[in-house]
Amino acid sequence: MKHRFPNLQGNQILVVGDLMLDSFYHGKANRISPEAPVPVVNVERVEELPGGAANVAMNIASLGANCKLTGITGNDAAADTLQQRLNSVGVDCKFHRSQTADTIIKRRVISNHQQLLRMDFEAPFQDQEWQAMQPIVDELMKGAAVIVLSDYNKGTLDEPQYWIQLAKQKGIPVLVDPKGHDFAKYHGADLITPNMTEFEAVVGKIASEADLIAKAQQLINELDLGALLITRSEHGMSLIRANRAEFHLPAIAKEVADVTGAGDTVISTLATVLAAGEELETAVTLANVAASIVVSKLGTATVSEPELKAEYHRHQGENNTDHSIAGVVTVEQLKLAVQQAKQRGEKVVFTNGCFDILHAGHVSYLAQARAQGDRLILAINSDESVTKLKGQGRPINSVDRRLAVLAGLASVDWVTSFEGDTPEALLKEVQPDILVKGGDYDKQGVVGWEIVEGYGGEVRVMGLVENCSTTAIVEKIERDKTG
Repeated sequence: MKHRFPNLQGNQILVVGDLMLDSFYHGKANRISPEAPVPVVNVERVEELPGGAANVAMNIASLGANCKLTGITGNDAAADTLQQRLNSVGVDCKFHRSQTADTIIKRRVISNHQQLLRMDFEAPFQDQEWQAMQPIVDELMKGAAVIVLSDYNKGTLDEPQYWIQLAKQKGIPVLVDPKGHDFAKYHGADLITPNMTEFEAVVGKIASEADLIAKAQQLINELDLGALLITRSEHGMSLIRANRAEFHLPAIAKEVADVTGAGDTVISTLATVLAAGEELETAVTLANVAASIVVSKLGTATVSEPELKAEYHRHQGENNTDHSIAGVVTVEQLKLAVQQAKQRGEKVVFTNGCFDILHAGHVSYLAQARAQGDRLILAINSDESVTKLKGQGRPINSVDRRLAVLAGLASVDWVTSFEGDTPEALLKEVQPDILVKGGDYDKQGVVGWEIVEGYGGEVRVMGLVENCSTTAIVEKIERDKTG
């Protein structure tokens, strides 16, 4: 049964944070400057978009919620542009305009969808600037269901405890997108959302999944946090709470165009879904989907409610009752996902192979494998292993590309890679209910059959689609090239 998509319309959210204007200069670079070895870009188009906390507000408005925004700007044309852009999408802005510093501007030069240069124009704001925001925030807090503190370490949130304690007095949950090497300043927040680099800068290098969870739990206890959501790039997201099982979501495989503003999209989606009265797991799930959409766009981008709804339903499986999403996972994440699936009474199917060039035979086989149970794990050989098995020149596609393509198949719930020639070590760790392999041999010819049957699992052999193989495709290409 598919989950109902929440009603995100009309709930009120307050964003307090560092404001900036993102400028993009687009043009063609067809020659090198005679003055220096740099490309000459003939600028054809200029975009000016709200950035930082202003981009969080843009995302919230795009998702259908009512957003109020405050922060520090200069008293200049850039602030006027920010105000106009934000007001045009319904964001209620009340800036504190500094008389001593200019609005922060980040200018980017882009050619052929590639960023060639970024220039930052910024100067630190004085302490009294954030203090002058106090009456503004007091007024804007009225009616807010959630407060977001968007910290870019530019001075607006030099003293976040003031805002956190004020929100607590009013019973309003506070979400923080943090910056810096000391998270103690966010003591008492309901949720903070560091990325993996930011998290390791505070707690030290993470050695394993267990280490990540232990250090996250320690930080939660020390800082009296409600929860930590650690965004982990290609490894997805991990939600950690005190005295609760961790909640991992794999990344949704997408072609990444630009990661600019991805963190803004995550926290804005979290805030919007929580303001709608949904559980934190639902909010994290939708934030994961939203992040996958925005990284496929170039520049400072937003995600609309229709986009999010369509992508959410596209990634939901019919048996998805725990908000999990198909995607690329680490071995430790896979073990947890399988454990949770078995607790729900679901049958977990496992298959493996090189899957170098995806073809019709692969697609048909994986659909058949998925039909043997409720969930399908696909484990693929590492690049070194494929070369050893198939010879020099293989794989055609690297392991990260193979993982990304296979994760997009509706029949595959989780996809991971393994080192070595066989997946026997992975089978021992994960212990799927059913091991499936395609071929014309009996089950004793399936690598790992004794392991699976040893713990009470089942081994099944299925036929393959005839005249379909990666090797045959590669050989045909070579013949066509030389013929």
